[in-house]
Amino acid sequence: MFSSKLSQEQAAELLLSAEQFHPFPKGLERTRWEAVPSEIRSAWISWAEERLDWEWPILPAVRYMDYVVNGNRTRYEAVYFERRQAVADLVIGECLEGKGRFIEQIINGIWCLCEESVWVVPAHLSLSPQSRGYALPDVTEQVIDLFAAETGALLAWTAYLLEDTLQLECPMLLQRIRHEVGRRIFEPYLDREDFWWMGYGEKKVNNWNPWIHSNCLAAFLILEPDPVVRSRAAAKAAHSLDFFMGVYHPDGGCDEGPSYWSRAGASLFDCLELLYWGTGGKLSFYEEPLVQEIGKYIYRAHIAGNEFVNFADGDGRLHIAGSLVHRYGQRIQDQGMSRLGAYAFQKNGCSRDKIASLMRITAEVLGAEALLAEPASPPYEQDVWLPDTHIFAARERQGDGSGLYVAAKGGHNDESHNHNDIGHFIVYGNGQPFLIDAGVESYTSKTFSPQRYEILTMQSSYHSLPEVNGFQQQAGSDYRAGDVAYEADGAKSELSLNIAAAYPAEAGIKQWRRSCALHRASEDARAFVEIRDQFELQEASAEVVLNYLTLQPPSLLDGSSIELRHESGDRLLLAYDGEGLAPSVETVPVTDSRMLPIWGDRVYRLQLKAKHAVKAADWTLRIRLAD
Repeated sequence: MFSSKLSQEQAAELLLSAEQFHPFPKGLERTRWEAVPSEIRSAWISWAEERLDWEWPILPAVRYMDYVVNGNRTRYEAVYFERRQAVADLVIGECLEGKGRFIEQIINGIWCLCEESVWVVPAHLSLSPQSRGYALPDVTEQVIDLFAAETGALLAWTAYLLEDTLQLECPMLLQRIRHEVGRRIFEPYLDREDFWWMGYGEKKVNNWNPWIHSNCLAAFLILEPDPVVRSRAAAKAAHSLDFFMGVYHPDGGCDEGPSYWSRAGASLFDCLELLYWGTGGKLSFYEEPLVQEIGKYIYRAHIAGNEFVNFADGDGRLHIAGSLVHRYGQRIQDQGMSRLGAYAFQKNGCSRDKIASLMRITAEVLGAEALLAEPASPPYEQDVWLPDTHIFAARERQGDGSGLYVAAKGGHNDESHNHNDIGHFIVYGNGQPFLIDAGVESYTSKTFSPQRYEILTMQSSYHSLPEVNGFQQQAGSDYRAGDVAYEADGAKSELSLNIAAAYPAEAGIKQWRRSCALHRASEDARAFVEIRDQFELQEASAEVVLNYLTLQPPSLLDGSSIELRHESGDRLLLAYDGEGLAPSVETVPVTDSRMLPIWGDRVYRLQLKAKHAVKAADWTLRIRLAD
């Protein structure tokens, strides 16, 4: 797709020179910086002021060793990312204020990052064959992971925005940036093809591909003066990005979930913006159908507020990059996407997180006035069906975040950032979570190891799924949904699928057809969600359990109904087959620092267990909001 329009020869003709590349006003070009709304200006300047007397923290070698020694990646990364966030705070504060007050600390930050032995975080050190298996890196081999690329781009954008000021302070600063980015980023990027994320090997690429390319491409466009090298880098990025597009289905669904869309589809957008800016608008891919579908995914996964459908390694509550979503929507001429971006920005304010992307921050700050003026009304899609990735969602009314909302998934159990969750569903009411997907814990060395599925949040029995004869779903592409069917009309939207093949043969399942349907309100009845499980086993068994994960403690009202009460006062009623099923409730403590702010210190596993041995059954769970 991309390489057909951007060979090295084509890039040589299209690309602007480094001197001509001017996507944003620089720090001394004051007009647009002075026009930034006061509340945005004040926020960033206050964050920069917090760094004025800040002591730059050290990164001891033993903290780098933690990942191999004890599996902990947090202690090293906390300091690593704080250093980078400090640089971004100071640079944006200086661009907004323009008085030179933050320059000394910016110089300290630049030197601090340049003095780091490697920019690769310990969890990604396996990219280096010479370092693999060791707790410390072989610094003679520089490799590119996500955050080495981010660091290179952070320094490149710092050099771009403050070029004249830094040159005046000391020319060695810009020379050092070019030297370090050259040896750590440019050389391995151009000379190597064995990094799996480039796509030249057998391993399937994921968000790493556009995420790294977006940062490397920015650094080349800003820092590299040689037109031959610039064109070579751009052509390589285009060729490698084609591998990323090749793993996407035509429906644009992100099998890594909305959290990773911010570094998958959104990083693709970063790449396309850089190519658009870098060619003076001559090269645009925004008319490509797949580029458009990838963008639309983010509002198709939106529930309400900051709540998103969080299948895979997704967080249940997510602050999306509002400015980027808004700009992406404008490029593909999708008003719904633009409105969601404006809504997110107006709701959450400035995007300041541990991954300090100066390109995104600068675009957001300079575009804040337009974002604040945009109508903030998310599209709230009534029906969503992604036929290739098997993502289903339905709400009561188009354009309305209230009422019942259900989402479910099919697919297979070898997706990127996979959870064993074929046939899993979630239910929200009036924008509030009731039946949930727990999401993912903080990453450790176990998360992406052979022991991944020892983690509860990855297991099917801690999703809204059956367990049969003591067996859960298994990981692998052979474990998948079958006979998938979708129907929708004004009255009902329904996904049905056979989930038997998601389980090992030892489970003894001949067929398990699950349907998830939203029945919309009529003159005679209120809206309700219906989950129907029709199954047949090889032999009769009493070891059949339906699992559901809830945010609220389930209250067992009688022999066939359960209530979930949200702190807002909304209540969800669940009606089940009391003759065949017996309920029980397990408290699941939440101690992880990533999950605690979202769910609190506990969630609950509701289990409906077969009362007697069954070989076949037809069980229905009906869910509605209480009066």
